Amino acid sequence: MFGAAYRITGSVADAEDIVQDTWLRAANASLEDVRDLRAWLITVAARRAYDVLGSAHARRVDYVGPWLPGPLLTGPDAAEPVLVDDTLGTAMLLVMEELTPPERVAFVLYRALDVPYDRIAEVLGKTPAACRQLVSRARRKVAAAPPPSGGTEGARVLAAFRAAYERRDEAALLELLDPDAAYTTDGGGRVFAARKIIRGAGRIATALLRTSVNYGFRATPAEVNGGPGLLIHRDGRLVAVDALEIADGRIVAYRRVLNPAKLTGGGLWHAR
Repeated sequence: MFGAAYRITGSVADAEDIVQDTWLRAANASLEDVRDLRAWLITVAARRAYDVLGSAHARRVDYVGPWLPGPLLTGPDAAEPVLVDDTLGTAMLLVMEELTPPERVAFVLYRALDVPYDRIAEVLGKTPAACRQLVSRARRKVAAAPPPSGGTEGARVLAAFRAAYERRDEAALLELLDPDAAYTTDGGGRVFAARKIIRGAGRIATALLRTSVNYGFRATPAEVNGGPGLLIHRDGRLVAVDALEIADGRIVAYRRVLNPAKLTGGGLWHAR
């Protein structure tokens, strides 16, 4: 349920609320005739997520600065295991923001959870044939999204970046950043963050070093949304979660979530 709701909404908080609502509905329902409880729960959660997605899109129109998905810990730091696939990566979640709500729901249910078209049709109120078309269109739209940057290369680049970041080595940072890299910060208007995406290795290195020096950040490696990331602490308090996108040994996208609403509560730590 959490996996479906999170992939559909891109929000840990919304996903947790959806799971709670679904359990409450299950507790008050007569389930004796339900043959496949997993399918029933996922269907109910997905239908609720579909409703939430519409209002979430409306809220993001007025969002202050760039919006990023709520970060999800998926490695050893996570309290619970989570199924990691290419639909969980930060880059993929951002691409899925460009899908229509029906396309996103159909794509997530079919691609990530193997839900058959007749079940997807129940969620969306469409025919199975129409849902097949939705999945097909969504696949074409997300085809260019890169997979999570895990594996040996991701770990190596992350370790080198962390070392350069903590010793404030600008030359080393420039070697690790792709010349055309993009740096996105999500503060939601609640904390200081760039209102526009910063592009170019030189400008990104300057921005990272300025915050590192001025705010005394300490970086701890973590797996975020299936890829390399950092937990940024100041005075023992989590103040940011970073997700790195890596290609050919260099960082091509650096995404930092600073919005306190996305860092508090149990959602970041209790991935399901």
